[in-house]
Amino acid sequence: MRSAVVVFPGSNRERDAIRALTSITGEAPAVVWHQDSTLPDVDLIVLPGGFSYGDYLRCGAIAARSPAMQDVARKAAAGVRVLGVCNGFQILTEAGLLPGVLMRNAHLRFICKEVKLKVANPDTDFTRAYGTEQIIRCPVAHHDGNFFADAETLARIEGEGRVAFRYAEGTNPNGSINDIAGVLNDRGNVLGMMPHPENLIEALHGGLDGRGVFESVVKSLAA
Repeated sequence: MRSAVVVFPGSNRERDAIRALTSITGEAPAVVWHQDSTLPDVDLIVLPGGFSYGDYLRCGAIAARSPAMQDVARKAAAGVRVLGVCNGFQILTEAGLLPGVLMRNAHLRFICKEVKLKVANPDTDFTRAYGTEQIIRCPVAHHDGNFFADAETLARIEGEGRVAFRYAEGTNPNGSINDIAGVLNDRGNVLGMMPHPENLIEALHGGLDGRGVFESVVKSLAA
């Protein structure tokens, strides 16, 4: 599987994403600077976590207008898988590639801890390595992870099975509506999630729960 990681000023999880992709696919991803207007031909594009442009204006708002994101949008429209993690999720919503918005955490504090996620839809290109309603562990580290969508949009997301992950009951760390932790686009090839699966892919990390996100994409491409 060929992959690419897009790096923005203020990204700080690109090395984690590179490590995860290299470990799971056996091939190092291409590293793309945000000012590059053309990405290589790949099967998966990852937008990593961090604080692009210092989170000025709104988290991800400036990065969403980077030249690289125009090609990300084109490739997503052509069916390329795109994964946005944390700040990457924020960038995808600001770019209009995913619905909803990421607001300040309900308690207005930065959180950095491990949470439990429930696999809400195991039949997606990003979740097929997991079981139905499987509970997995995953780290979070964010200040603006409170997912919100208006009632019409929320009904559509829920009705179309586009919630990939939810915070397990009683563990919602940020106030996200319906405990939503990860959302898909209408085609199912773009996923944004606040938790960091790339930080739980090796035994030295304390577990392997995050591997399934990347392994699912590999399996979907081999099908």
